[in-house]
Amino acid sequence: MSILSALYLSRRPATAFVIIGLFWGCFAAYVPVFKDQLGASDALFGTLLLGSATGLVSAMWLAPHADRILGARGMQVGAVFLAIAWLLPGAMTVPVFFAMAMGLVGLASGLLDVVMNARVSELEAKHDRPLMNANHAMFSVAYAVGALIVGAAREVGLPPILVFAGVGVVVLTLTLFIRMDFTVVEAEDGYDGGYPLWPIALCGAIVLVAFMSEATVEAWSALHVERTLGGGAAEGAFGPAMLGITMAIGRFSGQVVAERLREIPVVIGAAFISASGAVIAAFAPTPMVAYLGFGILGLGVSVIGPMGLALVGKLVAPHLRTEAISRTAVIGFSGFFFAPVMMGLISEAFGLRIAFLGVAVLLSVAVPLALAVRRLPRVTTRQGS
Repeated sequence: MSILSALYLSRRPATAFVIIGLFWGCFAAYVPVFKDQLGASDALFGTLLLGSATGLVSAMWLAPHADRILGARGMQVGAVFLAIAWLLPGAMTVPVFFAMAMGLVGLASGLLDVVMNARVSELEAKHDRPLMNANHAMFSVAYAVGALIVGAAREVGLPPILVFAGVGVVVLTLTLFIRMDFTVVEAEDGYDGGYPLWPIALCGAIVLVAFMSEATVEAWSALHVERTLGGGAAEGAFGPAMLGITMAIGRFSGQVVAERLREIPVVIGAAFISASGAVIAAFAPTPMVAYLGFGILGLGVSVIGPMGLALVGKLVAPHLRTEAISRTAVIGFSGFFFAPVMMGLISEAFGLRIAFLGVAVLLSVAVPLALAVRRLPRVTTRQGS
């Protein structure tokens, strides 16, 4: 019941998480098609994905200002912008135009992402209970659904632009349910806490580790199954779908765990679990074993990013919460900037198996970062208290 209660309290931002998840799940399962359509090598395709990363990082800096201007309609505007932007990549056959189209996608996705995470953090403060994992779980559910839809669409030969257009129609309907009023919080009288540099830097690094790992598996799992392990189109699409399904399970479980345990032990345990999954995927002899690896990785990594964003919301003053989450997201989403290039270069030089081993090493870095965050003081003043 705690999961259903959390989703009801945060139903409007949860719907925004569904919207983003649907689109990125579709993209992940279409990666082999996009790559063939562009005639790109691993290294070139990874570099082209810098377009979306550049847009995401740019959005993180713009989001606090856009949030203040758009107010209660911030999530609605972001969702419509995203639906329009996703119509472009599938129509591109020239690499540079594909990168530009992905830049627009990244900008739209980033704007919506910051606003919806800020709304969840505000609701956490208002109701004094964790909500972040349940909302991120809805992203994962939608991500898996999107990947499975594309698996079926690829089997019958549907091009990306038709599928993204269909998802866009669904999204435009969902935007009717995501208008959300919020309270502008002013600094408390006499506040002299300064700028929360360390909470943002350390929590941002934790989110960076999580999102780099997620981005790597999202973008390259289908290719690993199809090229390294000889799977077909539907088998390839099931790679990112498995990640989405298990991340949803992990985040729903994380919602329950977060109400009983503190965040730091959960992050440390999750880092070890997800790293073991990356190792299994790297050495998998068959698609079925790779799915097991992706599943274990998804269960573990699922809670690391949401926990990092939730932590920074508890470590800063209420009037700095939206800005702190935005800055933390800048650091975290820069993972989408580094991961495609890193994965493409490693894959080009050593193959996808070694690249997935690199993901395991990356995930282990979350442990010392979490231990450093544990030493930071928490803010006790809560919005709405």
